[in-house]
Order: sequence, then structure tokens, then C-alpha cells
Amino acid sequence: MKIIIVGCGNVGAALAEQLSSEGHDITVIDTRQQLVESVSVSCDALGIVGNGASFTVQSEAGVGEADLIIAVTGSDELNLLCCLIARKAGGCSTIARVSNPVYSEEIAFIKEELGLSMIINPQAAAAREMARTLKFPFAQKVDTFAKSRVELVVYRIEEDSPLCGMKLKDMPGKLRCDVLIPIVERGEQVIIPDGNFEMQAKDDITIVSTQVKTIEFFKRLGKPTAAARDAIIAGGGRTSIYLAKQLIQMGIKVKIIERDSKRCEVLSEMLPKAMIICGDATDKDVLLEEGLAEAETFVANTNFDEENIMLTLFAKSLSKAKLITRVHRISYDDIINKLDLGSIVYPKYVTAVIIIKYVRAMKNSLCSNIETLYRLNDNRVEALEFVISERSPIVGVPLAELNLKKNMIIGCITHKGKTSIAKGQSVIRVGDTVILITTQTGLHDIRDALK
Repeated sequence: MKIIIVGCGNVGAALAEQLSSEGHDITVIDTRQQLVESVSVSCDALGIVGNGASFTVQSEAGVGEADLIIAVTGSDELNLLCCLIARKAGGCSTIARVSNPVYSEEIAFIKEELGLSMIINPQAAAAREMARTLKFPFAQKVDTFAKSRVELVVYRIEEDSPLCGMKLKDMPGKLRCDVLIPIVERGEQVIIPDGNFEMQAKDDITIVSTQVKTIEFFKRLGKPTAAARDAIIAGGGRTSIYLAKQLIQMGIKVKIIERDSKRCEVLSEMLPKAMIICGDATDKDVLLEEGLAEAETFVANTNFDEENIMLTLFAKSLSKAKLITRVHRISYDDIINKLDLGSIVYPKYVTAVIIIKYVRAMKNSLCSNIETLYRLNDNRVEALEFVISERSPIVGVPLAELNLKKNMIIGCITHKGKTSIAKGQSVIRVGDTVILITTQTGLHDIRDALK
């Protein structure tokens, strides 16, 4: 498809890279020549320097032939104007980045009145990602499928874990649990294991099952399964507002530390149920005074990666709190991921995945579509949820007889609201929801999994 991206910041660059890698014809627009040149060269895209809201600039970019325009500049109003002009000029699908909390209650109205295909809020999406990880405090990452019936939990095996030295085929009998471990990350390797695979300490394993069975599994390991009761958030930006609202709804006590006194006044008005502390979160004395040592959750959510990393490392040395670290830049993600910073959230990755899911859905056949998409293990693994809407080659055939491509595994099947772990004798029917996990990224249809 021909896709125009307005805005070459972190989100725009991540989108251009990933959509280009999936074979789309990409054009990027930005007023900053250096960014345009950098993105266009790295992604083999056409680059245009100019105002993306200009009809002339959009025409130069080929809006008349475009299938989709994505406006992700730093200005909500500019993004909406870009999409409005594109709708009038080319009639293509439009996606706008809108992140101001002021508009959060009006998103449905704005989308309908301007005829937008999607409105994406990176800060709200990052906040949802953070809040999900608190369902299991010891987990590094938590995602949900099948309308929250299925949990996907990433967990690092500790030295004293009963999983050390255990083969996957022996796990159901020894732990009396019904979960699937479809992915293991060991060092630089990402493995889709078989039954003879033996788990080791420091392996990052991905557990897939229903919420009840996942809780049972971790109880067998002696892990706490209750959500955190309190959270300290360093930084009072937009993401913190969205996160605090979700945590308060979950019954979690929230304390936000923000150095700007005027910003604290805004936070107090928007979050009357949260405790707002006017202070410097990078001052260890402030953190100690506010109870970091006893906190169950600490979120490093300032606007600077370096601050967030140092804050998390300090919190880790002082307490046993669940740690969440927001990282803006992705240039050093390989190094950052090795620092053991708890759950690391990259807002630009979260945003890109949501948009990529939409783009793939535009190309889907009638037989199935992508309901949910998550990228795991540094984007080397995808977990996709397909809804089987019509008959296809996979319908009515036992899974053991399906000729799946290498490094693909069907994890769960939801039939008439009931979810079960996929086994060799399981059969997929029309109307079912299927979760597929694979290291072969870029699938658009469930049939792409067949040889």
C-alpha cells in the first residue's frame, strides 16, 4: 500500500521503519530537513520537506493515490488538520495522533465528525501497557487476548525456581497446571521450544493461558498473585495522568512526584484522588521521604531516558518494588534491555504496533482478520489473534494434521466464549478466535501460517 507519514519524530520514524519492512510504499513529510533525510535514507522512503497540512505538500507526496495517511507530529491540531485535508484531497484512510488529555473525552466525536479511521494516543497506550503489568507484579510484561480471557505473561526464571532444570513435557505433571510456554528467550536466542526443552535460570519464558490457570501456575511457583496496592510515579507528564487514572480505578493508591509547581496544580485538579508531591524525583532524599523503600510499585516516567534509567536502578537497590521504566529513544534498546530495569515500556513501539495492526487489517482476506497484535522479545516474535470469519483450509482439521510453517505455534482457541490451550486433537471452527505465536513476523492472515 502507499502510505504517507507526517512527522519524523520517534513515533514517525518507528512507523516508517516497520511499515517499510513489511513492503509498503512509504513517503514521509516533516518541516525538519535533517529528520526527513535521516528517515528516508534508513527506510528507503520518499522524503518531502514541508508542512504536512499544506494541500500543495500533500499533493507532491501523492495523496491522490495514497491508501493511508498517518499524522504523528507533536501537535494534535496539526495532525487533525492534516487528516482533514487528506480526506478532502484524496479520500484515503486517515490516522491522527491526539495525545492531549483535554480531548480524551471527545475522541469519539472528533473521529466521527472528521471522518478519521483511527485516533491514536501514544501516552494513553503506554499507560495501558504499564497498568497491565501490575496485574502480576513479578511479571515483566502482561498482554491480553480474547477479550481479556487469555493472558500472555513474560516471566524471568529465578535461580531457586522449581522450573530450573525442568523439561516442558514434565511441567503439567509436576506442577499440575495447564499453561503453554511457546517462547523462551535465552541470552540472544529466541526459541519456540518443544517438549524436551529444559528450562534454566534467567530464561525469559512467555506463559499463555486463561487468567485463572495463569494465577494457579504462579501460585505453584510460590509467587504472589495479588495486584500492587500502591504506586509512586516519578514525573507528572501526560502519560502519568493516564496511568494514574487507570491505577486509581484499579484501587491502587497513587503518589506523583513532579518538580514544576504549576504542573502540580494542574495534576491536583485533574487527579483529585491522587497525592501530588511538589519535589524533584531525581533527589534520593525526596524519594526516601515519600516512602520508596516500602512502595510496592515504582514508575520512572520523566521526560528523560537517563533520569528514568538511573531512578529505576536506585529504586531497585533500595526496595523490592515492581519497577516500570519508560524509554523514549530506541537507539540503544539492546543495551537498555540488558540492564534489568523491570518492565520497560517504549511508547513509540506500542503506538507502532497498534497502527501496524490496522494496516494489516486493511490488506486482510475475508477468511480471517487480525483482532489483536503484540510484538515481543525486541520485535522478534509476534503474537496474533485471528477471528475465523469464514471457511478456510484450517477449519475442521485437527491441529496435529495442519502443515504449519517452521517456528509457528497455535497457543489458544476460543470457541463460543470458552478458551482452551490448543492441543494436537484441537479443531478450529468458523467463528473461533485463534492465537498464533511465531518468529516469522509480518503475517496478515491465518492461512499465511500454512506451508
